Amino acid sequence: MTPAADGGTSPAVIELVAVTKTYGEGAVALQALRGVDLTVREGEFVAIMGPSGSGKSTAMNIMGCLDVPTSGSYRFRGVPVEHLTRNQRALLRRSYLGFVFQGYNLLGRTSALENVELPLLYRGEPPALRHAAAREALAAVGLGEWEDHTPAELSGGQQQRAAIARAIVTHPAVLLADEPTGNLDTHRSREIMELIAALNRDRSITVLMVTHEPDMAAYARRIVHFVDGVVESDVRNPEAA
Repeated sequence: MTPAADGGTSPAVIELVAVTKTYGEGAVALQALRGVDLTVREGEFVAIMGPSGSGKSTAMNIMGCLDVPTSGSYRFRGVPVEHLTRNQRALLRRSYLGFVFQGYNLLGRTSALENVELPLLYRGEPPALRHAAAREALAAVGLGEWEDHTPAELSGGQQQRAAIARAIVTHPAVLLADEPTGNLDTHRSREIMELIAALNRDRSITVLMVTHEPDMAAYARRIVHFVDGVVESDVRNPEAA
């Protein structure tokens, strides 16, 4: 059982049990995951590291309900995700998960406010509610005065802040961040990591982050290393930045 940050135990939000993932068949089959066991509890901040081809991105895709295991089980709050339909997995993503990517993925001709509203638009929320929620999310990431600016009018760090605001506007249970500082310089990277750490600490959002950078992983309270499709190590980081 994984200890929570407060020294007790919190409920499991994500459980991978003997998860494998194979792409292709026969002689050309590639086994990306070879029996992964991993439990993430509510409120944890977990950094996932490993060399290219280690399986960390495949595991992240499965935990983000973007893919399903070849065998084994993925349970989200006790629900076996591999048994859900494609539509049910999409509903789970919209309701419980927020995503942050290395490339920001903002719409270029759209204001920061409209970009942040997008997840709520897909939910069918009324305009007044969308506007209010998006403004609140932008304020939370320090972009309250930039809501009318397009991505071209924002720095790289500001664009990533807008992307984080878009990820948290739905109040997700889990934030999945894939190399969130990969396109940023050291100063902006630290700003983004401090923001993500604050969301974890102050809003109790569970954070799963893939990174190649030890300096960024140091912000996490737990660091998991993947090698050759398996978990090589899973350690606490008592000196989280």
